Amino acid sequence: MIDIRIRAAAPSDAESVLAFWRESAEGTSISDDVDGVKRLLDRDPEALLLAVDGDRIVGSVIAGWDGWRASLYRLAVLPPYRRRGISTALLKTAEERFAALGGRRADAMVLEANERAHHVWAAAGYERQDSWRRWVKPFTR
Repeated sequence: MIDIRIRAAAPSDAESVLAFWRESAEGTSISDDVDGVKRLLDRDPEALLLAVDGDRIVGSVIAGWDGWRASLYRLAVLPPYRRRGISTALLKTAEERFAALGGRRADAMVLEANERAHHVWAAAGYERQDSWRRWVKPFTR
């Protein structure tokens, strides 16, 4: 039997989080390094939510709040733990956090090619918004 607990990540989790993302998340980010994870936690210590089974990270979501927008990134679940309600629990925790902070809606960054993720987000009540596109400009290469 598994006993999943949701908690905020600590700076000491940075390397484990990166290893978890390499195994469980789709795509990579320019911020995928220890310094990037620690900067996130320095800025907002409650933003990176982890689902843990004992000491093992089995799920994650970044629930970023900037005072204006509630943004979700890096929803991922370890493959053997999928279809057990972990993403639902992570999203519920993130949404409760946003509501407590005054958030009115959440935006999720979802890779276009990740069809499995589209189904997860739709099942959680999120809708694709075709009227917007993401524009990016990296500061480093």
